[in-house]
Amino acid sequence: MGPSKQLPYTSHRWTWKGHDIRYASAGCGPPVLLVHGFGANVEHFRKNIPVLALKHKVYAVDLLGFGQSAKPADFQHRMEEWRDLLVEFVNEFIDEPVVLVGNSIGSLACVMATAELGDQVKAIALLNCSGGMNNKAVADDWRLKVIYPALKFVDYLLSIKWLAQRIFNAFRSRENIKSVLSSVYIDKQSVDDELVDLIYNPSCDEGALETFVSIITGPPGPSPKALIPSIHCPILLMWGSRDTLTPLNGPLGKYFQDLPNRRADTEFILLDSVGHCPHDEAPALVHSHLLPWLEKQNNRTELRSV
Repeated sequence: MGPSKQLPYTSHRWTWKGHDIRYASAGCGPPVLLVHGFGANVEHFRKNIPVLALKHKVYAVDLLGFGQSAKPADFQHRMEEWRDLLVEFVNEFIDEPVVLVGNSIGSLACVMATAELGDQVKAIALLNCSGGMNNKAVADDWRLKVIYPALKFVDYLLSIKWLAQRIFNAFRSRENIKSVLSSVYIDKQSVDDELVDLIYNPSCDEGALETFVSIITGPPGPSPKALIPSIHCPILLMWGSRDTLTPLNGPLGKYFQDLPNRRADTEFILLDSVGHCPHDEAPALVHSHLLPWLEKQNNRTELRSV
């Protein structure tokens, strides 16, 4: 169950490859599709949808395995599946070029979908883009090389069902969720009961354990570095300066900081004193950059159609 208060969007159901997918919509105007990160869902954009919907048709989707979407117990989650879900969602519901906006692994899914959709994507905005589905992705980061044996040992432990259940129960406890979020968010006041519940509640669903194990132990997926050259639309990069998950001084952070020097129609905006989820931690700051950029993309489309 999601938060009990009235939410500023309408929820819908969609069947994709036999799986029940939940998505939300609000507003009217040029389309924008929001894609959440690991453990999150549509509600993670609860502060953004009402603002964006003033001038846009906003869609947000719970990726398979998250939120109110299905959590099939016998499914091997891969970044490619989330890519395909986004591609088919756009083909099914959006009949004009769309702007994709993602956070964390949602950003990577947006990059992958854009590489497939081509001109159907007007532009993409990436908020603290991740390097893969799990921590085994960024192989050229010395910090991950150091702990890589420990990550493989965790994979082994998760292959033992009763141990996996105990690990998952500890991981998904409200206390641990709040502790993890407090290390990810710089503004601790943003880590309230509403935020904790929107992550905790879906973890109680049938299949949540298997989803967790599949994502943590599965293949990390392609690197965004390998995909960016195949993308030709404008890119907006927003990065929390104090992100501990994809730090600025890591290989991925350095790559994206330098990207505007090597690629046209690319902007990098550093968000001061913000962590890994800037759209939720500092929505006003994100909107102050995202809204003018969206207007610029919309004006470009209008000029091309004249």
